[in-house]
Formats: sequence, C-alpha cells, structure tokens
Amino acid sequence: MSRLVQLLGPALLIVAVAIVGSFTSATRELDFENALVMAAIVVALYVFVGNSGVISFGHVSFVAVGAYLSAEVTIDPQSKQVVLPELFGFLARTNVGNATSLVLAAAVGGVYAFVVGVPLMRLSGLPAGIATFAVLGITYNVLRNWTKISPGPSTLSLVPETTGMRQAAVGALIVAAVAFAYQRSRAGRQLRATREDLGAAQATGIDVYRQRLLAFTLSGALAGFAGGLLVHLFGTITPDEVYLSLTFLTLAMLVIGGASSLLGAVVGALLVSGLDSFLSQAEDGVHIGFRLDLPEGSRLVVLGAFMALVLIMRPSGITGGRELSLPRRR
Repeated sequence: MSRLVQLLGPALLIVAVAIVGSFTSATRELDFENALVMAAIVVALYVFVGNSGVISFGHVSFVAVGAYLSAEVTIDPQSKQVVLPELFGFLARTNVGNATSLVLAAAVGGVYAFVVGVPLMRLSGLPAGIATFAVLGITYNVLRNWTKISPGPSTLSLVPETTGMRQAAVGALIVAAVAFAYQRSRAGRQLRATREDLGAAQATGIDVYRQRLLAFTLSGALAGFAGGLLVHLFGTITPDEVYLSLTFLTLAMLVIGGASSLLGAVVGALLVSGLDSFLSQAEDGVHIGFRLDLPEGSRLVVLGAFMALVLIMRPSGITGGRELSLPRRR
C-alpha cells in the first residue's frame, strides 16, 4: 500500500489540474492542458535523468520526432500534398487515428533513443551531456532542412487538435504510471544504485551500460508519446518549438521540483508551467488588482531567477527528491 501512495501523489495532482482546468475559460483551459502535457514530457525526462543521475540535453529530440511523426500520419493525405509536397511516399499515403499515432510516436521515440543511446550510454558526466546536446542539434537541423520528413523551417499545420483536457490528463497519467512501474522494478532499482555509488554498483555486478541504455530507450519512448500529445494540442509545430527553449524549460522544471523523484517531476512541471503562463500574459499586460505590464523577455529572467533561488534554498528541489509517503505509526 505504501508503494502505491508514491504514485497517488503525482496522480492526484494531475487529476486536480484537469478538474480545475475543465471549469475555466477556453483560453485558460489551453494553459491547463499545456501544463499536463509538459508534465508528461518532464516525467519522461525524469525516467532517465532522475534514476541515472546523468544529465541529458537531448530528450527534446525524441519529443520532436514523436510530434512530427504523429502529426504527419494523422493529416489527411490530400492536405499533405499541399503542406508536405516532398514527403516520403509511405508517410504521404499513411493516415491513422489519434490513438494509433500516439503509439507510433512512442515507438519512433524509443527506437531513436536506442539508436543514439548505444554509443552514448558509455559516457558519464559532462561528456554525456555534451553528446546528448549534439543529438539535439542534429535532430533540429535535420527537421529544419530535410523536406522529405518535414516542411523544413515552415510551420507544419492542419494537424488534428485531438488533445483536449481528458486526453492530456490520461496521457500524463499513463506516463507517470510507466515511470512509477519502472522505478519500482529491479532494473530501476539497479539504475538508482549506479546513481548513488557507481563504483559500488559495478562491484556488485550491475551492468551500468545496459541499465542506462534501457532507461534511455524507455525515456525516449515516453518523450515521443508526449510529443504526440503536444502537437495534437496546438495543431501546429515548427522545429524551433522543440529545440533549445523547450529543452531548458523542461530541465528547469525537473530541477525545481526535485530531479530524483516522480513527485518532484510532476510538481516542478505544473508549478513552472503555471508561472510561465502567467508571466507570458504579464508581458502583454494583465490585471491582478492592478495592471501588471512586464517588459518583453521578463519571463525568462524571472524563471531563471526562480530556479536559482530554489537551488540556493533547496538544492534537491521543492520536494527534496522525496516521494509522497504515509506517516509511520509509533
């Protein structure tokens, strides 16, 4: 029972955000849906970073490939001739439903993560971070320039907007449940052991490379799935939307909430999403008893200052890297 409580905390937060968002205006509802999708992306990132302790700047690459594939296989074939005239033949002819597209997004994210993870998971520390950042740069440039798989730097539009409040909440719950199941599994416990003491883990016979590759692949699949949710939320996507800004925003969410716990990933994603949404509105002027009109670019400055403050006051994040637990009886 105590183990299930650890999943109950993140699940209740996701459900609560979905319920509150359902009773807001259409504009505010989109912000709540976006927060839930961001929670799915951050939890996917947590599966690898939180359990292994190895930083990754490349997970948005898996979000990107999942988003583009999910979008392209759901656009009507006749519309593809207009927005994607040079698309590969099998992609141009394929047309599937929303659920199938999300499964395909998860599959391509997992496969891509496995392919790049085979050489990269032998690295640790700063070299691993730089290598994953290189993956992000390669993915961005391929999506921006190879018109056989994307419209290039132009906006990919006409994507069915199927990610409503229910789908966003269910999707975030699925990602959280998979992350919880993994961290409680034997493989998850072994990977966390390598995070705590790499030398001791190797001495006990744990195959560090194998466990990191498994987590990286699973994390990539969940990120691809979340990318499918993201593109079907807004109905459009460009390579710039799944590049540096989203990379550093999701990493900030994970660090602020607490990188070593599932609860921290969800708390950080929902909290920073709410703050980011408010600051974006404040840059255009918002009334909160008085008119608040922030200069352009203040959003990034405030988010950076907030992350620095949290790291100074709580180096392990808001949750302290702990999961929800029941009080012990004496």
